[in-house]
Amino acid sequence: MLKLENFQDVIYIHSDWLWLIVALPLLGAVINGLLTLLAARKVLTVKPWVYAAVACGAAIASFIVSWEMFLHFKQTPDSPWVQELFNWIESGSFHVSFNLELNSLSGVMVIFITFLSSIIHLYSAGYMKGDKGFGRYFAYLNLFLFSMLVLVLAQDLLVLFLGWEGVGFCSYLLIGFWFEDGVNAEAGKKAIILNRIGDAGFIAALLMVFALAGTFNFNDLLSHKQVFTEATATIICLCFLFAATGKSAQIPLYVWLPDAMAGPTPVSALIHAATMVTAGVYLIARLHFLYVLAPWVSTLIAVIGVLTALFAATIALVQNDIKKVLAYSTISQLGYMFLGVGVTSYEAGIFHLITHGFFKACLFLAAGSVIHSLSGEQDIRKMGGLLKHIPVTSLAFLMGWIAITGILPTCGGFFSKDEILWKALTTPNSIFPILPQILYFVGLMTSFLTSFYMTRLVILVFFGNYRGDHEVYEHLHESPRIMTWPVLLLGLLSLGIGWIGVPVAIGGADELGRFLDPLFHLSTLESDALPRSLEPMLMLVSFAVAFLGVTVAWYVYSFKPSVSKNLTLMFAGVKKLLDGKYFIDEFYNDTVVRLARAVARWVSGWVIETLLVNRLVEWAVKGISKAAQAAKQVQVGFVRVYLAYVAAGAALLIYLLLH
Repeated sequence: MLKLENFQDVIYIHSDWLWLIVALPLLGAVINGLLTLLAARKVLTVKPWVYAAVACGAAIASFIVSWEMFLHFKQTPDSPWVQELFNWIESGSFHVSFNLELNSLSGVMVIFITFLSSIIHLYSAGYMKGDKGFGRYFAYLNLFLFSMLVLVLAQDLLVLFLGWEGVGFCSYLLIGFWFEDGVNAEAGKKAIILNRIGDAGFIAALLMVFALAGTFNFNDLLSHKQVFTEATATIICLCFLFAATGKSAQIPLYVWLPDAMAGPTPVSALIHAATMVTAGVYLIARLHFLYVLAPWVSTLIAVIGVLTALFAATIALVQNDIKKVLAYSTISQLGYMFLGVGVTSYEAGIFHLITHGFFKACLFLAAGSVIHSLSGEQDIRKMGGLLKHIPVTSLAFLMGWIAITGILPTCGGFFSKDEILWKALTTPNSIFPILPQILYFVGLMTSFLTSFYMTRLVILVFFGNYRGDHEVYEHLHESPRIMTWPVLLLGLLSLGIGWIGVPVAIGGADELGRFLDPLFHLSTLESDALPRSLEPMLMLVSFAVAFLGVTVAWYVYSFKPSVSKNLTLMFAGVKKLLDGKYFIDEFYNDTVVRLARAVARWVSGWVIETLLVNRLVEWAVKGISKAAQAAKQVQVGFVRVYLAYVAAGAALLIYLLLH
């Protein structure tokens, strides 16, 4: 047992290590970037394993440092550790320090991010083997990790914005990694443009925060939150929410995320599980003290979350690309997280963020292993019966499937989703009193759809008979261990990670909730609408709904395939609507994109070409011509005139010297 005075020394020593958590991935990115550049210029020859060793070593080292610091920080979670690295911006009274802060929320996020990123880095070493951009890929991956760590460890909104923009830029690089293919390049551009649209809200919020509070520091904002009225807090929180819908792919800015599947599959796991898409949820949780002042915005967050969850789940029902199914599933699960933070249950939202990170990373990496085994095939209609051919990958995918559906009442996804539904039902809403019941039932319906489409995916990929190309079937093979072992580990953790947040009502310790309470207790609303003793009964309801979804899907796609065909014929219009993803992309193209292009053409054609270029050149020509005519009058060709000029100049010079 450490004595108090010794423990303070331990805190001092370890708080000085905060910079290592972010510096190690940055160092890995710099080294791999330089090695890639030197190899491209043929200055030296670099073996592929060197790139992988540098990147994986940097990620794992960052996780080890994070874990070591977290173990010590757990002793006093209500006392954040702060490290000031350097003065970033200083101009007059305006001062921004590049500070890192480890608190209960950022501590959990750092462990979560570095661990999952380390697993994905290791998996990538096998998945990307033989790719000509191997070194460049790992440099991007490390840079992405660095940006996300800056985002979650920032003590200042402006530093957080630096990490926020960093993950957006790195996502553009990674989604469009195979940029030679036009589809991939377009997907990268779509992601960064939509995120930039959302970021306009972030910048507007930053300006308003500074105008009112004169600071960007989270602790200063918390201690001076009285400067924010309900009206100003509402406007600021709306702007931050708009930015969050871009990063976390919620209505209306969700359309970039399905197209992000164009990148390598490990990138999909990294973006959709551990890093970028969780940034919006983290931002709202980090600014909980502002959102409590803006109940209308919190209500809007909950509504957006539950609608996005349902909306994306319906689209996932008909997707045939294995990665697209998981992409829409990610959007749907992010909707649950928004629902959690929207009803001010920030602990529940973060709980689902963590469990989702594990089971979604498992599912994406297992899907990548399936694609690798099938030589690049992604259409689930051309799969089937893979369970007996790639058993390790199949087992990992099935564990992720159990976790996301919640059909095993001891898995992570069950506990976290149920906690969100419980909070949605029991948190009163003074604006719309009936809203809690609506949120609960829509969330429950989404849970049924999740179980249904994920079971459909499992049946079509791993059960029944193989329906694809027989030439591919002859070369069907299990992925190498560097890919399968990390996925198996994630599968096991997906089933067990939920125990960190098991509710007290059913005999759990809710360790995550107790750990986060020092940060969130000021904002969490407690409700006496329903006694806590009813939670076990509602958990049974959640389990029954999830189990029903699995049962119906198994009946439709395994025992009675004709039912699926008949339903498709009966609801052809609905099927067309879902296949077209509600034609939201087309709507955006026909309105926003077309208008933006028309304005751009007008600006470039008339304002720039006609007004600035043509007229400017015309005015310049006329000006030069007139100047030439004036100069021509001076050059008369008579010597006596030139001598007069010289005499006049000499007289002027003498006058200036004498006076």
